[in-house]
Amino acid sequence: MIGIDTNVLVRFLVRDDPVQTPRAERLLNACTPAAPAFVNRVVLCEVAWVLRDVYRYPRALIADAMERVLMIGGFVVEDARLAWSALHEFRNSRADFADCLLGLVNREVGCRTTYTFDGAAANLTMFAPL
Repeated sequence: MIGIDTNVLVRFLVRDDPVQTPRAERLLNACTPAAPAFVNRVVLCEVAWVLRDVYRYPRALIADAMERVLMIGGFVVEDARLAWSALHEFRNSRADFADCLLGLVNREVGCRTTYTFDGAAANLTMFAPL
């Protein structure tokens, strides 16, 4: 198993750099279930942020990109079950993907709620406004 950084996964998804994109594609296309790439949940959150803030992707395209990452057989996604749930929450709310995942992770470890000043996150069941 190998680990990948956010910038490698972004190049793979966005395909916007003539030098880095082919390198990322070669690396990640060679990954298999027997020799996977590990996608840390921090990387998932950073990818969603970069797609939104740098590339100005609309929510639907961000959700599609996250789903693609979760479905690639050569990737092992940290907390994949929670990441899928976060994707569902993201698709059905105004909250950021990172907030969705954060709330679910906190619930998983026993937090009865997560307090926030973020109005969109506060509308999720795992958050409460402060």
